[in-house]
Amino acid sequence: MSVRRLNHAVLNVRDVTRSVAFYTEALGLKVDVEIPGRAVFLSAPGSLNDHDLGLFAVAPGAPRPRAGQVGLYHLAWEVGTLRELVGARTRLVELGALVGATDHLVAKSLYAKDPDGNEFEVMWRVPREDWPGPDQSDRLLPLDLAAALEQWGPDRETGAAAGSAT
Repeated sequence: MSVRRLNHAVLNVRDVTRSVAFYTEALGLKVDVEIPGRAVFLSAPGSLNDHDLGLFAVAPGAPRPRAGQVGLYHLAWEVGTLRELVGARTRLVELGALVGATDHLVAKSLYAKDPDGNEFEVMWRVPREDWPGPDQSDRLLPLDLAAALEQWGPDRETGAAAGSAT
């Protein structure tokens, strides 16, 4: 047996309504199905999945995720262009959710937290022909979006937006 890819994720949240508002505003996700008071299923525009993200209600007093604990660290959401990444940064700053930004050399990444403290990444994939060699593949640098825009332009599509199945 082998899997092809991750199909969707499900998060436990304290307030489903608040989380739906956050993910629709922050990432542009759309509500597909709602089970009032219990769960909501959302998808990214253009997604072929029945849902990409599920949000399940837990007790309002449930503890927040803690860094350094065993469990999920973050989910990564891909955008197709640097223009979209810049727009995501603007929205995340406006929402007070942005917690970091990193150049992984194979991706330009923003890190944010939702209202329950679940961390997620919004990333743009560097064109494969510009990926570093194996000796540099583990380097992390501060994100310089101005330099990335200068190198690839705002509308260069990569990843799924450019037809990649992975």
